Amino acid sequence: MKEIITYAVITGASSGLGKAFAFELAKRKVNLILISLPHEGLEEVVQQLRAYLIEISCYETDLRCSENIVSVSNSINSNFNVSMLINNAGMGGTKRFLDADTNYLNNIIQLNVMSTSLITRALLPNLLRQKQSYILNVSSMAAFSPMGFKTVYPASKAFIHHFSRGLYQELKDTSVFVSVVNPGPMKTNKDCTDRINRQGLLGKLGLLTPGKVAEISIRQLLRKDTVIMLGLGNAINWLLMMILPIWVRLPLLTKVIEREIKKDKCFQKV
Repeated sequence: MKEIITYAVITGASSGLGKAFAFELAKRKVNLILISLPHEGLEEVVQQLRAYLIEISCYETDLRCSENIVSVSNSINSNFNVSMLINNAGMGGTKRFLDADTNYLNNIIQLNVMSTSLITRALLPNLLRQKQSYILNVSSMAAFSPMGFKTVYPASKAFIHHFSRGLYQELKDTSVFVSVVNPGPMKTNKDCTDRINRQGLLGKLGLLTPGKVAEISIRQLLRKDTVIMLGLGNAINWLLMMILPIWVRLPLLTKVIEREIKKDKCFQKV
């Protein structure tokens, strides 16, 4: 009987955590389907991954557009067996709500909420056909509390968290296992690193590299951990979120973000 070749789909795969997921799975000899925006260096990532002697396909498209999601999903379903979906693509930002224009807000909502929902729905029949398959959604520690100056981002990540938990319950008696990971701060690029440094000690609590987050996430996903927490720092962070009442937590976190904005303005003036 011919062996069925299966693939893991990773969105936002050209850099940061998505790239780290690709390398972590490549080390495990998992074939990959990588999705990223055009002109983001995905081909360079693919060339580096060739050393692992696995099958790799890639799509360069903007997942903020639902028509693109339909097109990519149709192509994947027609050509590949999918045994893992990692919904990593997402975006955030720090800005006063009054300063956020329509495109800024729409981009966060479309990428974090719409694309995750639609690509999961589109690939789910494919995942269900496999003997065992996995969905990993990337949420954030920000999902556990609202905060000023990041109004839409935590709300979008709260959606991801609750969407994942609900989908897990719905699919728990099927071959598809659903998990969600809630990373804290990660130094994925220079801009992100600068923002983390401006937030002070509280902003750095639970700081991990993308490689470490990917390693822990894949290990716990395969162990069927439904909600993945990442190390002691993130556990402490989560515990503080749960213990502190909202009237303490909300202004405290908002002050941290406000400090980041003020330092950013000072940095830009220099």
